[in-house]
Amino acid sequence: MNPLWKSRESAGEVQAPSQVGGGWPSLIGKILAARGFEDSGNVEKLLFPKLADLKDPLLMKGMSQALERLGQAYLNNEKICIYADFDLDGTSGLALLKTGMLALGFPRVQHYQPKRLSEGYGFHVAAVEELHRQGVTVIITVDVGITAHAAVSRAKELGIDVILTDHHLPADSIPDAYVVVNPNQGDCLSDLGYLCGAGVAFYLLRGLKRYFQDHPQLPKNNWDLKEVLDYFTIGTLTDMVPLVDDNRVLVKHGLLRLADTKRAGLRALLEELDLVDRPLTSQDVAIRFAPKLNALSRMESGILPVDIFLLEDQSQARDMVRQVMKNNSTRVQLQNDAEVEAQELLKEWPHKDFVFVASKNFHRGVVGLIATKLTQVFNKPAFVGSVGDDGMIVGSARLPQGQEACLVTAMSGSQDILSRFGGHSAAAGFEIAETRVPQFITQLSQHFSDLREKPKPLEIFYDVEAKLAEVSSGLMKWYDFVGPFGVGFNIPLIHFSRVQVLSKRELKGGHLRLKIADGDGQGGTEALLFTPTPRQAATLQDIPGFYDILGELQWNYFAGQKTIQILIRDLKAAP
Repeated sequence: MNPLWKSRESAGEVQAPSQVGGGWPSLIGKILAARGFEDSGNVEKLLFPKLADLKDPLLMKGMSQALERLGQAYLNNEKICIYADFDLDGTSGLALLKTGMLALGFPRVQHYQPKRLSEGYGFHVAAVEELHRQGVTVIITVDVGITAHAAVSRAKELGIDVILTDHHLPADSIPDAYVVVNPNQGDCLSDLGYLCGAGVAFYLLRGLKRYFQDHPQLPKNNWDLKEVLDYFTIGTLTDMVPLVDDNRVLVKHGLLRLADTKRAGLRALLEELDLVDRPLTSQDVAIRFAPKLNALSRMESGILPVDIFLLEDQSQARDMVRQVMKNNSTRVQLQNDAEVEAQELLKEWPHKDFVFVASKNFHRGVVGLIATKLTQVFNKPAFVGSVGDDGMIVGSARLPQGQEACLVTAMSGSQDILSRFGGHSAAAGFEIAETRVPQFITQLSQHFSDLREKPKPLEIFYDVEAKLAEVSSGLMKWYDFVGPFGVGFNIPLIHFSRVQVLSKRELKGGHLRLKIADGDGQGGTEALLFTPTPRQAATLQDIPGFYDILGELQWNYFAGQKTIQILIRDLKAAP
């Protein structure tokens, strides 16, 4: 089914706030009007967010109790462990919290992250027991633990106080931790539920800094919380939480901090990716920078993202980044090979509403990436598994972009078949014995066929219509200033009608580079179509030809030159 294109465009146009001076291009005012901004007052808050307007961390339920316990731990010289999830949200929260606590003067802070492949997601009993043997008396979880009843209970038995910080939605009951700091607890009134795990850790650190200032027995120093906004920004952008309110303020400032970071590992990776000496966008971080780090935990190659985050030695950083890039190349090759095999295995797939594929050749670290690719190819929910020598399949599931369904709900009907499952509506994980796969497929088929009885077409909403001739470096200056863009404040999507596609060239990886212009030949520029779907590739046959395009504006940096390009989200043959 072809997606429906729908316009958000408003009849109005927002005028620029007085402090920007001289107004701005009409297209900027139209985009903001399409987003629901009505006057220059609320636009002013969007464009000039102030750190002074951040919400008070003490509004979060459990925060005061957590701060008191950590103050006591400092005075008693206790050994504290930060236990964080292995993804970039958890790693960012770990890095900012450990950096901040050491800067405040805590003498005995260590960290622990479970291995993605050998231990798996979660707060684990075995790890708690090992930390007890090491003399840890306080564990602070980051981005994990809100459903970990067994590990929290074991910690309590061993005399370890768990300060459980997380942002995931709790189940019906919450673990019996010393204290739980999670803005998504039903009775937390902080209105900070949009924070990621690193965000909750940052608010704990904000509270701790103030607690040290106010407590007469604790040391005072001038350490600046802005120093860890680079970590906060990486965690927030990679965890795809809404860029609204406090998140927006902190990421806007944090992108500046990351672009100028002095951290050896992060700086070396930015240099390797040619992301230095220019402003960073949220897309630079989420699409180019973060996947290289994520590949480290996916592949478990010896170096982990936290090693890059906390590294201080410049010469060591260059060697480590070379290993990061080599590891990422291995991940790309494994992913590409698996995608080819998956599509071959699915040639005779009989079910019309979803796909399921598993193989011993699929590396466990890339099954989620393969599932994402299959949703693009088939426009259906995809379940992809890696078959182990023990006959168990560990897998990931993904929904196509814009599809209304819930993967966790889809799998909940198979609770007695699956060894475990969980996640979010559009991205989830599962584990199942290979022998039980036929039953699982039958249940999924029933679930998705029931949904098909009330089908909803895929809809893509765009902000405004424009001509390519309106896209200029002057417009881009304002476009960048209106950012950062992300979840909750999406990248503007622009409808360009009856565009001439003058030429196309296939790039490595199957991407397409197009030369395009308005129908009258004005506004010529380049466009990029990443991993075209079979439908898009089949549509783009008549070259030169006329097409309607939905696209995002972006800068292309190449060989020292900075040019504007259109990133195509979808296209159709023009009538």
